[in-house]
Amino acid sequence: MRDIYLNQYMKTISVNVSEPVYEDFMQHARRTDRTADELIREAMDLFRRERIRPRTSLTKLKPLRLGKTLKPLSRRDDLLRGMLK
Repeated sequence: MRDIYLNQYMKTISVNVSEPVYEDFMQHARRTDRTADELIREAMDLFRRERIRPRTSLTKLKPLRLGKTLKPLSRRDDLLRGMLK
């Protein structure tokens, strides 16, 4: 994920964290040859994707009941058949 933010506008922020959290980030940054800034951006991006703007899988969506069929489909109305040919 390194350098994925280079071409994006970056907003400077200040964050207060506990000493143990800060030390963990700094140690991990040294072990992985990265900056703490990179790790924090990655953590914030992950939080945003999973908690703020999660994507819903199509398999998790429940089918909608839209009422009764107005008219039966003809062979001409079958779009899927046409796409699979």
